[in-house]
This record gives sequence, structure tokens and C-alpha cells, in this order.
Amino acid sequence: MTDKITIHWFRRDLRLDDNIALNAALDSPYPVLPVFIFDTNIIEELPSDDARISFIYRQLDNINQDLQKRFKSCILVKHGDPLEQWQKLLTEYNIDQVHFNRDYEPYALQRDQALIELLSQKGIKACSHKDHVIFEAQEVLKKDGSPYTVYSPYKRQWLSHFNNEDFQINPIVKDSFLETNAPFPALSSFGFQSSSISIPACNFDNIPDYAANRDIPYLDHTSHLGPHLRFGAISIRQAIAQSSDSEVFLSELIWRDFFMQIMVHFPQVIAHNFKRKYDGIQWQNSQADFQRWCNGQTGYPLVDAGMRQLNQTGFMHNRVRMVCASFLCKHLLIDWRWGESYFAQKLLDYELASNNGNWQWAAGTGCDAAPYFRVFNPIEQQRKFDSEFKYIRRWIDEFDSFDYPPPMVEHKSARHRALTAYKSVLQ
Repeated sequence: MTDKITIHWFRRDLRLDDNIALNAALDSPYPVLPVFIFDTNIIEELPSDDARISFIYRQLDNINQDLQKRFKSCILVKHGDPLEQWQKLLTEYNIDQVHFNRDYEPYALQRDQALIELLSQKGIKACSHKDHVIFEAQEVLKKDGSPYTVYSPYKRQWLSHFNNEDFQINPIVKDSFLETNAPFPALSSFGFQSSSISIPACNFDNIPDYAANRDIPYLDHTSHLGPHLRFGAISIRQAIAQSSDSEVFLSELIWRDFFMQIMVHFPQVIAHNFKRKYDGIQWQNSQADFQRWCNGQTGYPLVDAGMRQLNQTGFMHNRVRMVCASFLCKHLLIDWRWGESYFAQKLLDYELASNNGNWQWAAGTGCDAAPYFRVFNPIEQQRKFDSEFKYIRRWIDEFDSFDYPPPMVEHKSARHRALTAYKSVLQ
């Protein structure tokens, strides 16, 4: 058996600098071996050219090269069921302690608890750390100790708790990585291939003008932070540090913490309406209508442009996301869970808590949701945010031809049908 080591388990924190658990591991008495596990419980459901897997792989490759160059170390990359891989690691290394940053999704909580129990049986210390959010679910509560379910008072309390001094960006504390040189595996060894869709670099240069330009889809003046934050290539503290020029941008980051704490306090929202009074809605759930929405063939240009952008790039402008989601739930009377699942398959920045929260917001069934009678008019939204059809023509090649389909539903009658369906469960 080798000398004692500490392991840092990389998951949604794919960076060396400003990594809370990694720094804690490096501060332990023993050299640190970084480990990453491609979790087959998650990735087996993904296509072989999934862009998110390619992004993770590239981040791991960058980390590995950095470790080799700076610390004569490497990252040990595994593939399989996490608990089985940990059982193997326990036979291969003399592990004193394991550090990892907490993940709040239900599957992750079960996975991590199983590891903690396994390590405890072996007398190994398991150390979890807060890194993925600024405030965890129990840190921002009402005076009576109950969770917030409305964003505005949550945001006020969040801001009252926040102090820049407490959330400084921390570089690597010391060089105590295990000197090793394990081979870095090929992506194909996991059954994947490089995706043709690339994740754009994060662009913080757009933040000073974020409030003025964020609703104009053709400008593309968003930060593209989502995937980088989702996989931890950039820390939440680094993102917050960039938000000093935009209160609106900071608010979007607070929404992320808000939805995360909703998921923790109310895990039933993952499969059910937050407002259970809407459980009785009689969704139409037409498979044919759903397919037209997925393919961007609804005859409503802003909806179709958004869906085609999503299908081709894995990204959709946020304003357009709201219009597309509202259209599916209200105009087509299709269960928000269908749309939530489709976005989960396609979005590069997919994150369970935010995706669920935003879909329930659009459907009117969630916490602090848009009222059920708010039905986005896709034509009015286009006139307001893409009046010259610049965004639409970018994504719909046949827009100016007879090949572009007419609207699949008429707005006024679809709105009336939706209001009737919602009202029927409120009586």
C-alpha cells in the first residue's frame, strides 16, 4: 500500500483556482490526488457527440496539462458508477481523507451520501464544502426560519447577508499535489466523440451594458456565462466579482441561488407543480404539436428562431426562452414538463434547479410565477425585441419564402383556451 494521500473529487468545479474543496484538500497533511469520474448513471443517456461532455473533457484536459506543468501531477480520470469506482480507489490508494464541493441535486445528494457512508466504514474522513453557490438553502431564511418562496424578499435578504469581503477569490493555497503521471484517457474510450457544437467563451465585456441590451436577441450581448458556471469552469465568486457594473446581472445570479434553495427545500418541484392547485390542468399534450414546437415549425417566427437556435447551438437567448416556454404551455396547452425535459437535453447551460424554476415560472405553476393569465403574445414580443427581423432571419432561412408555415394556432383563441383550462382548476 502506498503512503497516505488526500483526494479531491472534481465534479461541478472544473478549475484549479478559487476552488474551496481543492484548497482545503491541499491544506491537509498529505499530498493531493485529483480525481474525476465520468458518471455512467448520467452520461449513458446522452448522445455520443454531446457538447457538454466535450466541454467537460476539454476542461479536464486543460486542468491535467496545468497540473503537469505547474505541479508535476495529473488528474486521475475514471469512468463508471461512482460508488464502484470509489471502491476500486480504496483498494489502490491509502486514502486519509476525501474533499469535494457540495452538489444539491437529488441524485447527487444520494450519490454523495452513499460515498460518505462507504468512507466512514473505512475510517476515512469525508469533507464536503460550499462552493457552488454564495448562500446555501439554510443560510437565507425568513425570521421564522422558513424558506422564501418569493424572489424579491429573498433577494433583499440575500443582499443584506452579502459582504464582498467574505467572498474573495482564492488562488491555490499551496503546492502539495501528489507527484504522479497517470495517462490521460481518450474521449473515445468512454464511448464519446468530439461535438461539432462548441461552447462559446465567457464574455464579461458585455456586462456594463447588460441591462440595456439583454432583451435584444440579435445583439447577443449576454455573457455566455451559463455553461461555465454550470460546470464550474468559472466560480460563482468570480462571476459575482464581474457583476459590480450591473445590478441586473447580479440579480440573475441571485435568481440562481433562489431556485437552488427552492429545489432543496421543496424537492417535489422536480416532478410536480410547486402550486399543487394546478395539478388538475387538462393539458392537450399533442405529440404532433410538440414536435412542431421542437423543430421550430410553429409559424410564429420568434418561437421558431429560438427553437432552431437551440437545436443548432445548444443556446437560446433568455428573452426568447420565455416566449418559447410560454407558447408551449399556454398556446399549445402542453405540460411544462415536456418542455423542461427537451431543454434539459439541448441546453449547454442546463441546470436542474434553474431550468425547473424557469419552466414553472412560464407555466404559472411555480413559486413566484407569472400569473396564469399572463400569456406572451409572440407577435408583440417580436415587434418589441426584433422589430427588423434580424434575429429571425439569422435562424429561419425560409422566412421570406412561401415555404415558411402559417401560424399553427391563432393567438386569441389559443389564449382563451389556456385561460379556460387554468380557471377550471381554480373554481
